[in-house]
Amino acid sequence: MKQLKLSAGFTLVEMMVVISIIAIFAAVAVPSFQSIIRNQRIKNSSYEMFTSLMVARSEAIKRNTDITVAPVTAGSWQDGWTISAGTTVLKNQEALKGIAVSGAPASLTYKRTGRLSAAATPSFQFDINPADSNFIRCITIELSGLPRTKKGACS
Repeated sequence: MKQLKLSAGFTLVEMMVVISIIAIFAAVAVPSFQSIIRNQRIKNSSYEMFTSLMVARSEAIKRNTDITVAPVTAGSWQDGWTISAGTTVLKNQEALKGIAVSGAPASLTYKRTGRLSAAATPSFQFDINPADSNFIRCITIELSGLPRTKKGACS
């Protein structure tokens, strides 16, 4: 009676079939992940601004002084911004890579009451691809100083 040898492992054909199936699944999944990543980048960028505005408002009330939020580069909020009380910088925000910020004012100043010094309600629009409204977020600031965020373009 002959003994059968048990072989362990995979054949080359089996391994190639598995790799082909994995490649097909990856090709289908990558566009979905890119959409998720873009959406998350827009959300994170707008929430960074939202948080900065809330911090500035809180600091104005707490310190009983005017607090300014201004872009690092004049007119270019995507290059980052600073929160300052006079000459004292309270926070620096890094640049938002690949994100466009439009409709934003030159700077914002919160009065010691927590209200804006502006006469109109400013807004910030964050987008990666302006042609696709799925990747646009809007932050509007009421004259009371409270920021509001929503999905979609600013009106």
